[in-house]
Amino acid sequence: MTTFVDRVELHVAAGNGGHGCASVHREKFKPLGGPDGGNGGRGGDVILVVDQSVTTLLEYHHSPHRKATNGKPGEGGNRSGKDGTDLVLTVPDGTVVLDRHGNVLADLVGQGTTFVAAQGGRGGLGNAALASARRKAPGFALLGVPGVDRDVVLELKTVADVALVGYPSAGKSSLISVLSAAKPKIADYPFTTLVPNLGVVTAGSTVYTIADVPGLIPGASEGRGLGLEFLRHVERCKVLVHVLDTATLESDRDPVSDLDVIEAELRAYGAGLEDRPRLVALNKVDVPDGRDLAEMIRPELEARGYQVFEVSAVAHEGLRELSFALAKIVAETRAAEPVQESTRVVIRPQAVDDAGFTVTHEGDLFRVRGEKPERWVRQTDFANDEAVGYLADRLNRLGVEDQLVKAGAKAGDGVAIGPDEDAVVFDWEPSMAAGAEMLGRRGEDHRFDAPRPAASRRRDRQAERDDADEEFRGFDPFA
Repeated sequence: MTTFVDRVELHVAAGNGGHGCASVHREKFKPLGGPDGGNGGRGGDVILVVDQSVTTLLEYHHSPHRKATNGKPGEGGNRSGKDGTDLVLTVPDGTVVLDRHGNVLADLVGQGTTFVAAQGGRGGLGNAALASARRKAPGFALLGVPGVDRDVVLELKTVADVALVGYPSAGKSSLISVLSAAKPKIADYPFTTLVPNLGVVTAGSTVYTIADVPGLIPGASEGRGLGLEFLRHVERCKVLVHVLDTATLESDRDPVSDLDVIEAELRAYGAGLEDRPRLVALNKVDVPDGRDLAEMIRPELEARGYQVFEVSAVAHEGLRELSFALAKIVAETRAAEPVQESTRVVIRPQAVDDAGFTVTHEGDLFRVRGEKPERWVRQTDFANDEAVGYLADRLNRLGVEDQLVKAGAKAGDGVAIGPDEDAVVFDWEPSMAAGAEMLGRRGEDHRFDAPRPAASRRRDRQAERDDADEEFRGFDPFA
């Protein structure tokens, strides 16, 4: 059964915003007390959070589809809908978030680091929020905005100070088991290690982490063996340790050629591994032939500039010297790193001449793209004529109609708002903003024009009194 997963494709969907409510306050003797429709709730976000107690992406391998809750719609009586609950997904330290095209969206390093993978949609305004001096009783409300729905790829890159690299069965797992408290699987056959193992080493006052990466073979950078799958786990390491097997039973291999092969694969993989400090650990010197071979090749390796240590995981020989040498390099690397500054909020105001949208001529269509126009279209209930007129007014105030004229649009030309797959297309008329005015003055509720007996009786009595007063004023008692 798979217990370690370091790469998954995750399908995340944020919650949709709740729709606004179109409602009119009613009570005894006050049937039309004004708009009181509440706003819709905000949809929940999908948030990735680093949790150092999590070490694998296995949970998302089995359940790759995740969705936050939707916002609740608004209600009458000025009651706003409840916001959707954010969905928090914990990921291991060192997780890289990419889109489906391989572009890096976030590099999550450090406990508590967060990234909003999908943002929830905003709730629609109710007619109480849309009321104004010109629009006293809106007969419509705005719809909620759908939440973001996207696919992301999560890749785990182990966060460790030291990485042990080498051929399969070179003794890397045995070495990490005696240097730290890690308990990796150890056996006498190749590719025993199928997942990276992490251990913590204390050398004097320095504490550092060490990673045992699965064995590499020629062609690992091109996908052979397990190399391509796990080479990413050495990208963050500060020091590389070549673990060379001095007691190999294969006649066509020797420690120097093994080193050359691994270095060639690291260069082919790239990712800046060429500049990392390197040490060489000649392992299995407890075997007589292994010690003789180590003494033979040590001068050649030192001539190449490597710091060489003869070690034995079985006899615990040379481990103290190796651990303190690694601690020294790790401490020097940490000291050379720039001091991390606290996160600063950068405010980038919109340019004065930035209209927030663009108008382009595409074949027989004029396409309008921009955050505001596209959001306004999604919030419009096209079954409501007053809502359509409100949209037209908003677009006109934004300057869309002026830009269409400048782009050469004429009456009857097709206009699309939004991307190709989700665009609203209509035939443009320059008088579009007056469409709702044909229904009456904007904001008036036609229910006010409905016959009301009491009001009619009052008007009739007032008319009779006015007629009587007029007759009295025209009466001449001396005639």
